[in-house]
Amino acid sequence: FDKWTDGQRRRILVDLLERCSLSQQKFCAKQLQARVPTEAVDFTTRLPRVLSLYIFSFLDPRSLCRCAQVSWHWKHLSELDQLWMLKCLRFGWVINFCPTPWEQGVWKKHYIEMVRELRITRPKTPAKEEFIVIDVQPVKSDVPERKLPVAEQGTTRGKKELPPWRSSDRNPKDTIRYNYLDNWDPIEQARQA
Repeated sequence: FDKWTDGQRRRILVDLLERCSLSQQKFCAKQLQARVPTEAVDFTTRLPRVLSLYIFSFLDPRSLCRCAQVSWHWKHLSELDQLWMLKCLRFGWVINFCPTPWEQGVWKKHYIEMVRELRITRPKTPAKEEFIVIDVQPVKSDVPERKLPVAEQGTTRGKKELPPWRSSDRNPKDTIRYNYLDNWDPIEQARQA
């Protein structure tokens, strides 16, 4: 057996397994499972449910919705109210009734409704009486401005000067962009910015 090629060994093993009874084949399967590590195992089926929920709690809402499309087990885990209630309470969104134990996905539906409401409602403009424009006066400096000769006004050494409100950085870091589907705390994000 040690001197045979891989193909010859496989043929012999297939012939032996075909001649074995069902109980002997089960014994061989158990022996193989103990020796060969399993591949592509779903961690949510192996880990306790509490640990799986803990892992899923780090996902943002968009990723949770994508996880629901993986398998029925992931769909069941990713739509549990324990995950979505925390995401709603982070924004102060509370449901006004007590769901029964048989109702599933109440907090996820509430989260989706609140996000839709945020997209539909527009910011309110103040009334004309409340809208006050402060009279803005230019600041005068004591330093006289230096006027450029006509030849130099078009270019300054080959570089264009940008107006003060435009930056040369294509990806400015001083703007705060917030997506409600992200899992970040808006107050903490504003502090970091």
